[in-house]
Amino acid sequence: MARETAETETVVRRHGGRYIYEELRKQILTLKLKPGAQLDEISLATQFGLSRSPVRDALARLISEGLVTILPNRTTLVTPFEIEEFPKYISALDLIQRAVSRLAATHRSEADLVKIQQADKVYMNAVVGGDFQEMSETNKAFHMAIAHAANNPYFVGYYERLLGEGQRLSHLHFDFTVTSPSANKLGRDHEELIAAIERKDADAAEQLAHEHTMLFQKRFLDYMRQNMTESMSVSS
Repeated sequence: MARETAETETVVRRHGGRYIYEELRKQILTLKLKPGAQLDEISLATQFGLSRSPVRDALARLISEGLVTILPNRTTLVTPFEIEEFPKYISALDLIQRAVSRLAATHRSEADLVKIQQADKVYMNAVVGGDFQEMSETNKAFHMAIAHAANNPYFVGYYERLLGEGQRLSHLHFDFTVTSPSANKLGRDHEELIAAIERKDADAAEQLAHEHTMLFQKRFLDYMRQNMTESMSVSS
């Protein structure tokens, strides 16, 4: 009986941790939880009506994704994003995005190509639907399909972390791009990159990946120029 009870508690804890993780992640990516916001285990446990254990599990997962940070004094907070660091982020993103796209063009299988094409269709459906959160998630899934096609697992984890850290910025630039009359509208941004990967043109895939990163940078900086006086802060 005790064993069954323990197993049940384990299942509940895992389910609760997943729910807390998904909810906190959504709030972080949509900036409902601002960069630098403090996250207290006790308060979160009370908020979700669960023990501290699933809260700790959820926070650990968010920490592994770079969305939550633990300071030396053990304070846990939503990872700050200093706008001064944006050029460094773009530099890192550009480098790995070019690498995985080049490798995908070189090593992709037919099955990989199908997954990339399907991921783009899902992304385009999100664009049509106008759901910024879904657009951010499906855009990340598209790029991860390319990363897996590159057939080098050492790139996958780092690229996923970079994409995850950038999703807060993606949400902002998707919002701006869709709603601002002056912004360059979203279109089939991935089409030429997919075609280069399909024909196994590594040079073209790398160049298009670079252009894609620069487009993201332009859209985000356009957002910042228009919203510098808004109350939202991207840093602590």
